[in-house]
Amino acid sequence: MESLPPKLEALIATEPDPDFGARTRMVSLAAGRAISAMGELDLIQYEEPDVDSSADLSMWETVAPIIGATIAEVNTLGSQIDASFPVGAFLVDERMLKVSASFQGAAQELKTEVMNFGMRVRDPSVVGDRWNLITELQIFRFRFRDRIGKMVWDAAGAFGECKRREVEPGYDQALGSTLVVRAMTADLRRLMRVRIHKVGEAAPSEMLTQAQQMEKELNAFGRTAAWRALRAQDKRGILEFRFKLRQLIAVGAPSKLELLELLEPFVEFVDDFNGISQREILVQHDQEVLASVGVVLERAMSIDSEDERLAAFKEALDFGQSLYGRSGDFDAFLRNQRKGLPGPEALAEQLEQFLVHIAGLSQF
Repeated sequence: MESLPPKLEALIATEPDPDFGARTRMVSLAAGRAISAMGELDLIQYEEPDVDSSADLSMWETVAPIIGATIAEVNTLGSQIDASFPVGAFLVDERMLKVSASFQGAAQELKTEVMNFGMRVRDPSVVGDRWNLITELQIFRFRFRDRIGKMVWDAAGAFGECKRREVEPGYDQALGSTLVVRAMTADLRRLMRVRIHKVGEAAPSEMLTQAQQMEKELNAFGRTAAWRALRAQDKRGILEFRFKLRQLIAVGAPSKLELLELLEPFVEFVDDFNGISQREILVQHDQEVLASVGVVLERAMSIDSEDERLAAFKEALDFGQSLYGRSGDFDAFLRNQRKGLPGPEALAEQLEQFLVHIAGLSQF
């Protein structure tokens, strides 16, 4: 990464000391490169077909270079911090002290985390299980990425007021990926709740068809953009369910009891994906979007022109799409609007419903 977010560039440009500004920019660029290197892992080929198998040599051989590359990126960043902001350097300016403390504090924490990670991956319970190994690696990279992003944000704050998403390299990409996971897993939850209802209502002779359709839905989910970004333990739960489902299908026509006994705990499992909205990156995003949507809707309610009111309604809908997955009721409202914008006779009612949904979402 050879460029920084525009807001961060602008803040660093306000530094009157050219040398200090240049050193801050060099560390920020190194941080951006480290963040970029810690993107999503492409380990899909090692997730199937046997979800219960332990990590084999090929898995460790694949993961070990990734671990080494990640540690190397962090060490490179640490070296850049040590060179640009050495411990013990004489500084008297409050702003400079804050920037230096942000960088040095993060560097020390990252070094400690590297050591802790090295100890964890030597644990036989981690090395001996492919899912524990992938999970540990994901957590390791997420912690580094988050800490580096916070470091840049803290340093940028010394130059002027800013939001994290304005100055953190790669923030929008991370947010976009998390929004996709929330939206796609929301649809998976909805599909599985529909499926358990259909299984309960279907005739015993239709169980094989129901199981096969369920497998198709899971296969389709595995091809979505959300799958690659999903956390390892969540993938494991889905893959284990699909593995057992395929076993039922292979035997022949499963009974309704067999299918429900398999499906009911899985529905509970996917319902837990609702907790994605509590991730910090989405909490901040949702607060900003809810505020923006509320302002637009309030404006729409005060407009006399039907065309302008409809335009404002559509603007609010466009904002609101990124909240999909936060609430089942609001998701249904958004899906209904995709069928077509309301006519003049229904617009007032739809505006009121929209406001009620936004008010409800703002409460949790």
